[in-house]
Amino acid sequence: MAFHCKMKVNCYKKQQKQTEHEHNNKDENENKYLHIKVALIISLLIIVTLSGGMETLNLSLKELTINDNGCIIKLKTTESNIQDVIKNYGLNIVKEDDVRIPLSDKLVSGVNNEIIIKRAVPLYIDVDGEHLKVLTHCSTLAEVLKENEIEIGESDRIEGANIEDKIFRGMSVRIVRVKEDLITEKVTISYEVEKRSNQRLEQGVEKTVREGQEGIRELLYRVVYEDGVMVSKELVKETVVASPVNKLVEYGTIARYTTARGDVLRYSKVLNMRATAYTSSFKDTGKNPGHPEFGITYTGIKAKKGIIAVDPNVIPLGTRVYVECPGDIPDYGFALAADTGGAIVGNLIDLYFETQEEVNSWGIKKVKVYILSE
Repeated sequence: MAFHCKMKVNCYKKQQKQTEHEHNNKDENENKYLHIKVALIISLLIIVTLSGGMETLNLSLKELTINDNGCIIKLKTTESNIQDVIKNYGLNIVKEDDVRIPLSDKLVSGVNNEIIIKRAVPLYIDVDGEHLKVLTHCSTLAEVLKENEIEIGESDRIEGANIEDKIFRGMSVRIVRVKEDLITEKVTISYEVEKRSNQRLEQGVEKTVREGQEGIRELLYRVVYEDGVMVSKELVKETVVASPVNKLVEYGTIARYTTARGDVLRYSKVLNMRATAYTSSFKDTGKNPGHPEFGITYTGIKAKKGIIAVDPNVIPLGTRVYVECPGDIPDYGFALAADTGGAIVGNLIDLYFETQEEVNSWGIKKVKVYILSE
């Protein structure tokens, strides 16, 4: 019994060991399964986590197209706004460049965001005495001038381009300020000096009868200035606003001459003439002493020494003269043109003498006739 018990005990121990062994194997298998299960769960979690992260990452990337003055750049970015894209990608935008959308705009996921940049180019403008360098993104010269508050007048001229020309780098233009104006100038009109003879004044003596006065002429000009410099001046109208008054001067015609016999003559003119002689005889006049007109001159006065016959077209009747004879012949002297004769024509006079002998001895001579002044 003791043996049985011992055997039983040993059996029990053996069984117990076997049971413990089996139990240990079972625990070991269960632990191994548990480890595999945990590993699978962890792997699954890792896969799920990674899959979600990639999806999240994909959702945060934004498509972006940059058109930089015609140069196209396509990229994906996690930046949230345009300002950051420009900053991080070194696009170097200056204030004169034209960015078609505000820099503060947000980038949107799921769409193709587009940034269009039109780069400013330099051009040069000479205007109002200044040389300007302008950076601009404008398309035409008209837009540039408006942007820079440069006004163009109706008469102004643009050199180097037309107002609607397209802008290009290095373009150079000059704006010429053209101004047209009407101006009035006044100029004096000189007066002339009129002269007339005065038979009461001696030669060499002048007398001002009326003072002269200058006139005024008004000239209207159309004047064109370019950048303040006169380039043309055209006479449009001329008006005499005040006529000049001529100066009037009288001059003496009376000359002084002292004859050989000491007579002082005041004369206005000297004529070189031929002189014949006549008397009241029938031979010279065709009238006898009993005739009612015997010894009567054409003017009705009685013929006597100092009366001469003249051509009235040369020496008017009633003119007082002095007849000077040539050489040693005594002068006929003072005389009055009071008679005419059929043969006395032109530069010929006829001197009256009292006797036929004097007439015959005279013949015909060259004389100087002084037209005497009053």
